[in-house]
Amino acid sequence: MNASLNEKLKNIEWGEYRLGELFEIYNTLSFNTDMLVDGKKYDYVTRTSFNQGVLRTTGFVNKTNINSAGTWSLGLLQMDFFYRSKEWYAGQFVRKIVPKIEIPQEAVMFFTTVLNKQKKALLSVLVRDVDETFRETIVRLPIKNNKIDFDFMKSFIAELEAERIAELEAERIAELSAYLKVSGFDNYELSAQELKALENLKAISWEEYRIGKLFDKIKTKKLAYKAKELPNTPTGKFVLPCLTSSFQNQGLNYYVPKAGASILKNVITIPQNSDVYRAYYQSNDFTVLSDAYAMDWIYDDNKLTRNQYLFIVMCINKVTDLPIYSYKNKLGGWNVVKDKYILLPSTNGKIDLDFMNEFISAIIKLAIKDVVIYSDRKIKATKDVVSK
Repeated sequence: MNASLNEKLKNIEWGEYRLGELFEIYNTLSFNTDMLVDGKKYDYVTRTSFNQGVLRTTGFVNKTNINSAGTWSLGLLQMDFFYRSKEWYAGQFVRKIVPKIEIPQEAVMFFTTVLNKQKKALLSVLVRDVDETFRETIVRLPIKNNKIDFDFMKSFIAELEAERIAELEAERIAELSAYLKVSGFDNYELSAQELKALENLKAISWEEYRIGKLFDKIKTKKLAYKAKELPNTPTGKFVLPCLTSSFQNQGLNYYVPKAGASILKNVITIPQNSDVYRAYYQSNDFTVLSDAYAMDWIYDDNKLTRNQYLFIVMCINKVTDLPIYSYKNKLGGWNVVKDKYILLPSTNGKIDLDFMNEFISAIIKLAIKDVVIYSDRKIKATKDVVSK
């Protein structure tokens, strides 16, 4: 909440009211879920707070148990108040809070906040004492000329909602900028080449290539550390991620000093003693500790790009990251993996590196676009809630 809203709360005049003057609290008539029927006209509200207490929707069950819209439910398990904008049925241990005064729709959220500030007090008493505790609780409300100032509440909530929407829109811009920066793009629109790569995926030719004809295993210095003795966050001189057989965090879960280590980057790694034999492209500095190895592209005259590495990793995992392999039924080390064949896109008898590059670029942009769509939907959902 920004400074101007805080100032408004400080400068407004406040009055004290007993909740019993403003609301009445009632038991609800309840029934179990076996009485529910198909339909969405009514909410079925339970004592919990998940999904604002709504277990599911239902069609008409009976007239006697219907609770009116424009009331609040209070689940006696967690003592959370939820405003009910449509008629509802109740499960066990749910109270109904009915206003004795006319509350403008724009001020409902303000009163919901006031009610929920009583959660701690209500949780501190026995269930049998909840009703009386509720009625006798004193709350402070903004007043003007000795009357509840609904206009202040409405303007305050409107400003708060506008602030939240502005925050979401700022987050959207920041997220998009961050994704684009990391990915090396200035926008997420697909280029003609990227669109063509997506269209050609099913039509392109594929040829088999032996892994050992494309990559060499990298020799690294043996390190005198045991993984369980190493920090799992950068600490002091222990700042270099080291590779083990784990498939979590791409196998980089511990840190060693840089001194005496073989520092690698832009290579593919794979475990050799694991439950999961998943290859990864490592784009940042790391070293090898145990039960895993790194392999480097053989052809120095044609260095791979990040996108090409990512594409090839997917192809390698088609033959290594399989459910038939496990800690008991090991894939094997480099001597086994080097003789496995992978399928790669081919044009005129050569690996089509350009296709790989454009295809992965398109996939990354589509993923960023999905994030943008999600953010836009989140902002729209917030605006829809605010406008109701």
